[in-house]
Amino acid sequence: MILGLAAGAGSPAADHPQAEISNGELRAEIYLPDSRLGFYQGTRFDWAGIVSSLEYKGHNYYGQWYTRSDPKVHDFAFEGDDIVTSTCCTIQGPVEEFKSGDSALGFDEAPVGGTFIKIGVGVLRKEGEKYDVFKQYEVVNPGKWTVKKLGDSVEFTHELTDAATGYGYVYRKTVRLVPGKPEMVLEHHLKNTGRHAIQSSVYGHNFLMLDRQTIGPDFTVTVPFQIQSPQPPKQDVAEIRGNKFIYLKKLADRDVVYVPLLGFGDNPKENEVRIENHGVGAGMVIRGNRPLTNMALWSIRSVLAVEPFISMVIEPGREFDWDVTYDYYTFTPAPR
Repeated sequence: MILGLAAGAGSPAADHPQAEISNGELRAEIYLPDSRLGFYQGTRFDWAGIVSSLEYKGHNYYGQWYTRSDPKVHDFAFEGDDIVTSTCCTIQGPVEEFKSGDSALGFDEAPVGGTFIKIGVGVLRKEGEKYDVFKQYEVVNPGKWTVKKLGDSVEFTHELTDAATGYGYVYRKTVRLVPGKPEMVLEHHLKNTGRHAIQSSVYGHNFLMLDRQTIGPDFTVTVPFQIQSPQPPKQDVAEIRGNKFIYLKKLADRDVVYVPLLGFGDNPKENEVRIENHGVGAGMVIRGNRPLTNMALWSIRSVLAVEPFISMVIEPGREFDWDVTYDYYTFTPAPR
């Protein structure tokens, strides 16, 4: 199945192309890229492998964390009881974004009106001198997507060449459910087919909304290193205890938590985060096989997102691979 891409307005949820996969332990629904009916039409996140739902033993780990979308909104906004997202942030699940420093590949070198690259999206038109991650940019060249679905996996391939900037790549991402295990693996392969080195970071935003539980003291976040943060949380909202991040209250109204989670070294085994909800008795572990270069935590009342970053430099003709593994599990809930 070969699908072309272009930016545009979304369609009713029932019309979005999707694939369902299962391995007997997990069942997942994944949105597929489509130029007219695709669920995600933004220019921020990778279009491959948007997991809208993942179920394990009666628990669902992902879903719609916002109320509605409005292209006039920048990032997201609280409007009464509603959470309203911009076009670029209307997305779900363990989605990923590629960045080059504080901008995108080739953005700083391009003149206004020229082009730059967003890996997993396409060639975009530069507007203004400063890159805005929440801005919806014009898609000049969407590249070519190929999607292959099996019973327990979906493979996405994105081929892109831009003569104007000299960048090009073949990007392959596979969402795979491991046979007989409550485990999902995101397998990545990026080949540089252009004239310039690809210098980029990539992170998973990991929009977790486990059983639609309000984010609060039932949730704990644990990493394998002692957390050091230049921007600790507000004292009445959450706190850092060694290698744990603890919520002290349920998030409500306009509460926003953003905390860098630093203190890791260059050992790939430190690229791990465990998130548990002791009210419903379910959790997950996210493990990467490359060293961390950054990690942050962002949450509002409806969603908890831990964001592990890795970095890459790929010279012309060279390739780079990385995997992210998600282990899902249950346990006896804490007594009330």
